[in-house]
Amino acid sequence: MDDRSRFVVAVILMLGVIIVPSLLIRRPPPPNPDRTPAITDSAGAPAPESLDDVPEFQEPQPVPQPTPSAVAGPAGTAAAGAEDTVVVESELYRFAFSSRGARLISASPMAYRSLAPQDQGAPAQIIPEQSEFLASALLFGNDTVSMGGWRFEPSTRHLQVDAEHTTLTWLATRGSATIRLEYRFRPDNYLFDVHGTLEGLQSENPLVLVAIGPGLRSVEADSVTDQRTFGVVTKDRKTRNHKFKSFKPDRPFDLEGPFEWIAVKSKYFLAGVLTIQEGQPRIGGAVAIGEPKTGRVETRVHVTASLPVNEGVFDYSVYVGPQEYRRFAAIGHDLEDANPYGWILRPIIRPVSIVIVNLLLWGHENLHVAYGWLLVMFGIAVRVLLWPLNQKAMRSQRRMQAIQPQIEAVRKRHEGDQRKIGEETQKLFREHKVNPLGGCLPLMLPMPILFAFFFVFLNTIELRGVPFLWLPDLSAKDPLYLIPIMMGLSMFLVSKIGQRGMPANPQQKMMTYIMPIFLTVLFVNFASGLNLYYASQNLASLPQQWLIARERSRTTD
Repeated sequence: MDDRSRFVVAVILMLGVIIVPSLLIRRPPPPNPDRTPAITDSAGAPAPESLDDVPEFQEPQPVPQPTPSAVAGPAGTAAAGAEDTVVVESELYRFAFSSRGARLISASPMAYRSLAPQDQGAPAQIIPEQSEFLASALLFGNDTVSMGGWRFEPSTRHLQVDAEHTTLTWLATRGSATIRLEYRFRPDNYLFDVHGTLEGLQSENPLVLVAIGPGLRSVEADSVTDQRTFGVVTKDRKTRNHKFKSFKPDRPFDLEGPFEWIAVKSKYFLAGVLTIQEGQPRIGGAVAIGEPKTGRVETRVHVTASLPVNEGVFDYSVYVGPQEYRRFAAIGHDLEDANPYGWILRPIIRPVSIVIVNLLLWGHENLHVAYGWLLVMFGIAVRVLLWPLNQKAMRSQRRMQAIQPQIEAVRKRHEGDQRKIGEETQKLFREHKVNPLGGCLPLMLPMPILFAFFFVFLNTIELRGVPFLWLPDLSAKDPLYLIPIMMGLSMFLVSKIGQRGMPANPQQKMMTYIMPIFLTVLFVNFASGLNLYYASQNLASLPQQWLIARERSRTTD
C-alpha cells in the first residue's frame, strides 16, 4: 500500500472518529532499452534516406502518426558522424546536448542535490541515459525522415548564459536540405525557446515531430515511490496525467490534441515541450508507447509530439527543471497542475494548499524561520483560531446532555412511531437551541488543512530534503518514528480528556484506544512534516480540551 492509499484509509478512519461517536448515541433520525528500428512509411517500405527523394508534399487526411522510436533515428550510423557534447550553463542550471540530433542528454538544476545514494549528493541529473529528448523528425505525407541521427554543428561547444550570450545555434545539411535550430536560453529560468528553419525542401509544410522521453531519471532516496509518480501530462482545456503504467509496450497510444504543452514528470521534476508564447501554433497531438517493466514499476515511455511547420519555420519552448510552484504560476497555462493538489477533493483542498505553500515560503524567506518551526506554529495557530468554535461546541454538547432525559421520554411515549419521535425531538432541539451536529463542526474544520498539508508535502519541491532537528527530510518519513508516535499519543490524550464528564459509552471508549493506534500505523510512513503539524495541533488543543472537560464536569455535578 503506497502513501496515497494509506492516506485515503486514514481519511475514512478520521471521519469515522468524528462522525461515528455521534451515531452511537441513540438519537432519532433527523428529518525498453531504446529501440531503433528502421524508419518505414505506412506501407512498410523504407523511408527515404535523403530529403531530395521526398515527393511533392500533399497533406494527407488525417495525418498519420509514426511510432515514437522512429524519431530518435538509428544511432551509430555512418551518416551520424562523430558525436560531440555541448554544455550550456548558468547559475541556475547545467544542460548538456549531443551534436547527434541536437538532443538534450543531461540536465541539472544546480539548486537541487540528488538524494539517490549512488549520486553521493551531486547536483540532481534528471535526464536518463540514452535520452531522446528534443530529437526530431520530419513527416512528409506518409514518410518520416528522422533527424535524430544527423550531425548538427553547434555555434559553440560551451555557452555561459548571461545577459549577452543566450543563443546556441545548430546547423545540419543533407543534400539540398538545410536545418537550422536556435536554442535561446534565459539565465534566470529553466524555460528556453527553440526556433527552427527548414530550407531546400520540396515540401513546404511538413510536420516536425519532437521526442519527449523516455522519461526522467529518479534522483530521490526512495526511487520506487518516485517512479510511481512518473507520468505523461498534457494540457488542452484542462491538465491530464497519464501514468506510465497506462502505456503498453509495442502498442502506440494516441494523445489527441491540440495541446498547449506536453511533458513527462516525476514527483518533483518535469521536462516538456510548450507552445505558450504568442504566435506559437499548438501541439497537434502526440503518440506514446511504453517499454517492458524491468523493476517494480514502469519507468520508460517514448513520447512524440507533432507541431506544424509554417513556411519552413517552427517554434516551441522547452522547460526542464524543478516543479517550483511560484515559477510555474508565473509561467501560467496551468503548468502548476502537473502535480495537482487534491484529487477528487481538489475544489476544497487546492485553495487551502496554495495558501499554505505561500505562507510557508513567505515565512521562511522573510522571517527566516525554519520550516519545521513554521509547521509547529501552524498547528498552534489553527487551534487558537478554533478556540471560540470549540467553546460553542462544548455548550452545544452540554445542552444536548441536559435534554437527554426528555429525548428518552419522547422515545418511550411514541415508541414505534419514528415520524412522531423525529418531530418531537426536533421541537426539543429548537426550544433548547441545540444543534445535534454542533459538536462535530470544530473537529471537521481542521480536516481540510490536514489534507492540504498531505498534498503540500507530497508535491512541493521547496520542502524536499529540508532537515529539522533529528529529521533529515521533512518530506520523508521519520527514520526514528518519534514524530508519528508523538502524534498517536497526542491524539489519544485529546480523546481521553475529551471524555471526562461525558456519559459512559463503551463503543466510544473502545475507539479512544483503537483509533490512535490505527492512525499511527497509517501515518508512520507519511512525511514527517505532516506528522509534526498534526502532533503540534493535537498538543496545542490539550489545554482547551482540559478546560472544556472541567467545565463539563462541574455542570454535570
